Amino acid sequence: MIVTFTANPSLDRTVALPGPLERGEVQRAVSVSQESGGKGVNVSRALVASGLQTVAVLPGGDSDPVLAGLHHDGVPFAALPIEEPLRTNVALTEPGGVTTKINEPGPMLSAEEQEALIVLLLERARGASWVVLAGSLPPGFPADFYATVTRRLRAGNGAAAEGGAQQAAPLIAVDSSGGPLAAAVSGPSPDGTMQNSVSGKPDLLKPNAEELAELAAAAGFATASTADELEADPAAAAAAAAAVVRSGVGAVLATLGSKGAVLVTADGAWLATHPPVAAVSTVGAGDSSLAGYLLAHGQGAAPADCLRQAVAHGAAAASLPGSTVPAVHQTTPDAVTITALRKD
Repeated sequence: MIVTFTANPSLDRTVALPGPLERGEVQRAVSVSQESGGKGVNVSRALVASGLQTVAVLPGGDSDPVLAGLHHDGVPFAALPIEEPLRTNVALTEPGGVTTKINEPGPMLSAEEQEALIVLLLERARGASWVVLAGSLPPGFPADFYATVTRRLRAGNGAAAEGGAQQAAPLIAVDSSGGPLAAAVSGPSPDGTMQNSVSGKPDLLKPNAEELAELAAAAGFATASTADELEADPAAAAAAAAAVVRSGVGAVLATLGSKGAVLVTADGAWLATHPPVAAVSTVGAGDSSLAGYLLAHGQGAAPADCLRQAVAHGAAAASLPGSTVPAVHQTTPDAVTITALRKD
């Protein structure tokens, strides 16, 4: 079972334009689609498409369109009831896959609601293999929210299951940006394996090139590089990711757009590339990559093969319209090339 946690879910509307976006002009859409979204929700949708067990934990009222969409798509979820409606995000896609996103901030949750959301996650995470903490945080949430949740998930691994047996803490993946991303990797490096510590650092971090560059610049993990520089030089991306791993994060899966992705662990670093695809929409491609990694990991695949499936999933997602997520049978992992890299 893989549990995803989306503190700031959304109704994702994708508007496909017939040509380049023209600022200040009236343009007619070719098509409009909408899906229940938010990074964690997208990961759950992709896992369901491939037949895996998952539960999406999120806030939302019973009549909210986001929850209605999850019902429609057959995605299991556990929702904390709130009064305010969830946000709507709009993505404008141009031919060739260029995407412009406009994201609303999301509803305010009280301190009591934030705590109730954590308790709901702790309940649903019992016995899970992975917990995915993903996406932006709503207004008013502390920047270290994901780090706090990670520590509480690990501290709760002594809770007894039926029959008195103790449950192992789940592995934890974080996919965010800005303050929540920086807080997820800050603090002292833990001793021992990540899953056996009470550190707030994740077992897997999944930044894109922009987020990895942002993290490196803010935290001083590596020589600052722009996202374009990291995409153009996978070795530089691997070096930045390796510095994050040395700080105590279990592994870094850095997606580099059309350039593929790098995976860095304590034991190695790899680059995966996929032949060019006809990009339709990049919305949710990174979330699909994370789902592909988790799918392969759950099958006992080696790190390089987890990376292979991640890139295959991301490429398939980019070739689909809107925020459509691929099933595993729609991916082409055999087309992915894996290259070993230096970690420093």
